[in-house]
Amino acid sequence: MSAAVLREDQWNKILNFICNNHSVYVAGEAACRLFTEAVLRIARSGAQWRLLPEKYGKRNSVYKRSVRWSANRVWEDLHQFFIRDPDMESLMIDSTVIRAHPCAAGALKKHGGQKEQALGRSRGGFSTEIHVAADAPGNPLRFIPTPGQTHDVTQAENLTACYEPQSVIADKGYDSDQFGQSQEKRGIETVIPFRSGRKNPYEYDRDRYKERHLVECFINKIRHFRRIFSRFDKLAERYMSFLQFVGAIIWLR
Repeated sequence: MSAAVLREDQWNKILNFICNNHSVYVAGEAACRLFTEAVLRIARSGAQWRLLPEKYGKRNSVYKRSVRWSANRVWEDLHQFFIRDPDMESLMIDSTVIRAHPCAAGALKKHGGQKEQALGRSRGGFSTEIHVAADAPGNPLRFIPTPGQTHDVTQAENLTACYEPQSVIADKGYDSDQFGQSQEKRGIETVIPFRSGRKNPYEYDRDRYKERHLVECFINKIRHFRRIFSRFDKLAERYMSFLQFVGAIIWLR
């Protein structure tokens, strides 16, 4: 089966969401499915919209509909719709730097300009950093985009604020007294190795820390979607729509 074709069970669940979302116009089930698979194809291949095969309909119409769904937060709602009963035995947080293509530069002032589009320069060059929160099995719960040079720990509080896990698992980039104390006040165990050279090293659950590979596995999964792992979109909102859509697809696997 093609990577850009939804299974019947996947489509039935997406259709259930669409039919219950009042901001979505359903012209017909077949046409709506074709549109959804067109966006999946673009996400998977990273192709430009003008290279979308004709079988998906008018390319400009598909593009404009995707933009409307982004503006109405439909892709974000789709991702959140499938987050049912996440396993809060642990919450894993991590980040990855996404290289941005030169065409991602130059957002118009009416959209806030480039400074508002989560683009910056890391050691890897022009980039966006995606901060991820995942539940115990490694399913994506939340994404936060920032410029590529942003330090991991700056988004730790934002990633964990909405959840009440038994523990938070992260790498040593999140080693921070302030973050550790805030989680302790909430009754949440932090499973974070300390940085080398730390003046006051502490104990952490080394066996539980091994579970962190699951959030890394999720990041490896999105590497298969070229439109995510190489940023071509000028607007953060539209780039995040692809990421949220793929997050929903991963929940449906």
